[in-house]
Amino acid sequence: MGNNMETEKVVIISVKDSFLAKSLITKLDGAGITAVFSHAGIKDIKAFADKMELAVIFLSEEMEEVPETLIYLKDIIEDRGTGLMLIGDEPEYEMVKKIIPEHHITALFKRPLNMDVFVKTVANYIEENTGEKRKKNILIVDDDITYMRTVYGWLKDKYHVGMASNGVQAISYLSKNKADLVLLDYEMPVANGPQVLSMLKSDDQTDQIPVMFLTGHSDRESVMSVLGLRPADYLLKTIDREGLLKKLEAFFA
Repeated sequence: MGNNMETEKVVIISVKDSFLAKSLITKLDGAGITAVFSHAGIKDIKAFADKMELAVIFLSEEMEEVPETLIYLKDIIEDRGTGLMLIGDEPEYEMVKKIIPEHHITALFKRPLNMDVFVKTVANYIEENTGEKRKKNILIVDDDITYMRTVYGWLKDKYHVGMASNGVQAISYLSKNKADLVLLDYEMPVANGPQVLSMLKSDDQTDQIPVMFLTGHSDRESVMSVLGLRPADYLLKTIDREGLLKKLEAFFA
């Protein structure tokens, strides 16, 4: 993999200074993976958050005393698709799962840690989830929370998925996070889909992000009004999981 992975950074997090944690940084560096150590405070982690591809937490009883850190990491994982690996025992793992859903946890390593297995697992994760092979980031924007969560469930295994329930949230999300595609509801209160698209096109940071409209209307007038905005595609909300995944696969191909 070489030593050119400066943006593919592993952040090893521990409440206390840990000799083992810092030994892992040396091991990862030997595998060509940039790694840094961070204490478990939110301010400490924020220093590395923008380039963090994978968070590794050394679990301990003290971690229960900083639930705000786990909430912060949960938000990063959901917004940016950052990976999460844990090193600890089952009771500590159960504690984390009360805050961070299990499907966000990439791997658990129990003590005593097999360092070679750990480094190989991290290397495989970096290889499969960063650079050209990284999962694409999709933002779903829809005021129908039930439908949005349904689409999230369809996509989360193959893509990093963010959610916004209105245009303001979408603009705020995109100011902090990258997106390879926006799935945008056509009809929303306050700012509808065309208005949100117009806002995205007027900002240099977001004007190149492809947008696919999601709509419940299939009549000719509605279709033509949407196509006039030159979206990447126009999808009816009657589309099923398989149909949507095929559309996205073809688009990214």
